[in-house]
Amino acid sequence: MNKLTVLSLAVMVALAGCSSDNDKNENNIIAVDNKIAVGSEQCVNGGVETQSGVDTDKNGKLDSGEVTATNLVCNAPATSLTSEQLKSLTSNVWFSDAQTKLETTQAANAKIVTESGKAKNVILFVGDGMGISTVTAARILAGQLQGEMGEEHQLSFETMPFSGFVKTYNVDAQTPDSAGTMTAMASGVKTDAGVIGIDEAVERGNCASGKGHELVTSLELAEIAGKATGIISTARITHATPAATYAKSAERNWEDISDMPASAATCEDIASQLVNFEANLEARFSGVDVDGIDVVMGGGRRHFLPKDAAFNSADAVSTVEGDRTDNRDLTAEWKTQYPNGTYVMDQTGFDAISDDATKVFGLFNESHMQYEADRANDVAGEPSLSQMTKKAINVLDNNEQGFFLTVESGRIDHAHHAGNAYNALNDTIELAKAVKVAMENTNPEETLIVVTADHSHVFTIAGYPKRGNPILGKVVGVGKTEPSLAADDMPYTTVGYTNGLGYRDLGNETDADASYLAAAVTGRVDLTNVDTTTPGFHQESLVPLSSETHAGEDVGVYAMGPGAHLVTGTNEQSFLFHVMDFAADFVKAADAKVAQ
Repeated sequence: MNKLTVLSLAVMVALAGCSSDNDKNENNIIAVDNKIAVGSEQCVNGGVETQSGVDTDKNGKLDSGEVTATNLVCNAPATSLTSEQLKSLTSNVWFSDAQTKLETTQAANAKIVTESGKAKNVILFVGDGMGISTVTAARILAGQLQGEMGEEHQLSFETMPFSGFVKTYNVDAQTPDSAGTMTAMASGVKTDAGVIGIDEAVERGNCASGKGHELVTSLELAEIAGKATGIISTARITHATPAATYAKSAERNWEDISDMPASAATCEDIASQLVNFEANLEARFSGVDVDGIDVVMGGGRRHFLPKDAAFNSADAVSTVEGDRTDNRDLTAEWKTQYPNGTYVMDQTGFDAISDDATKVFGLFNESHMQYEADRANDVAGEPSLSQMTKKAINVLDNNEQGFFLTVESGRIDHAHHAGNAYNALNDTIELAKAVKVAMENTNPEETLIVVTADHSHVFTIAGYPKRGNPILGKVVGVGKTEPSLAADDMPYTTVGYTNGLGYRDLGNETDADASYLAAAVTGRVDLTNVDTTTPGFHQESLVPLSSETHAGEDVGVYAMGPGAHLVTGTNEQSFLFHVMDFAADFVKAADAKVAQ
């Protein structure tokens, strides 16, 4: 009891309900207020219980046996919490970070441009094989490389205000390949696996079946509309993903004429289509006048050179670099078409490209370009994906009509196929750097940037590692210092693969493709004395295969700029073309040009 009150005789009568004058003179009345805590059964919001009675033993206290009346008054529900009550929340970094995120999201929503055609420029980034688990693991690794615990880190494109999911299946395949997936993104039409730039009516590998079923891509529409255009890839520039922006092929492997059967004699190989892009597009659309792709950079030089050692480049690694059996030197043909253009094949040549160059053709490797971690080992040197992205933007931005640029990080996919998480994650981090370059070197009010993947891989993050545990390391549980052991009494890694070549311990080897020099490893391996964080470590796999496979789940898509608000929810992969078309009015602008 926390309050004593001696009442007058009149008040006593009112509380006791007694009217006897004798009682008034003989009794001493006491009332006690007891505070009721918030959350009690009597009063959820707290209150006061007043007990009253006669102090019969005259000890100045109201004992339980002396209580004759009880009055309960509950507080009204609180409509807000005090700053002191909220202190445990507002002073918490997770809470404050979320509040900041809420504010930036509201700001982004307030700037949404609902009209179409407001994007002068469009940049599409494709992380080949960059599934959700790859993004998560790369985020953690990027943070840990900067001295953070890792989980709280964000890659550049994860800061974009809009995101969603993309369904990756091909028309005929539950788990897709890059040809069909990139065709969907580039043209707005889903198609079969292994097919480039042609709809599902085609029979893969049948040249004649594709005639009349060719699709129109966003790059082609941008060309017709008068915009500058560019393609960048760390894979061969004739590989499925970059090829889907400019080529039409019933078979993704027809990269040069030596890859084609005699039955495909009436079809043009992919490398030739790239060099003849301008003429082919003008032939398809009568009256159209285009100036050709302005920036092309990637690997795959062998598909442009004759099968003759006399045409070998300075950094050729094969005795005969070229593959073409028609004796055509497509690099020479390109130079003839564009006498003011710049053809380069190494880092020195790349560094010399001026920002006011009119045309750029860079083929930096005989086959694919190096993994980012292995790039320093290139014979003649080659630029990074972020360097190529910045150079391309500087060149393309000279066109007052704007530009369309596709950038592929192709070797994320290849590292996963080889079962090497180290290179897959490092190439993903480099893609994030390239996206950051684009974000910093374009105007967000007039440039739509979309970042996505063509498909994912059977790459997993598992076990119960503690926060900050090296993402490439062995699983160490919460509160533990030693690796956790599986039922076979052996440690295991956090990341791994469902299938593939499996375990390799190649130390500091930075070329993931070295994995193919040995057969697949079946069963578990004791990793107790193995450093799993080295570049040459290849994770264990469950099902032994000659190469790890793609996976079929949805992938993420991230966007900023005009039209980015349409990137939300779960969508067909072909929807991304329509987002880009909405933003830049590709079809409308191209139609207007054709009508002229």
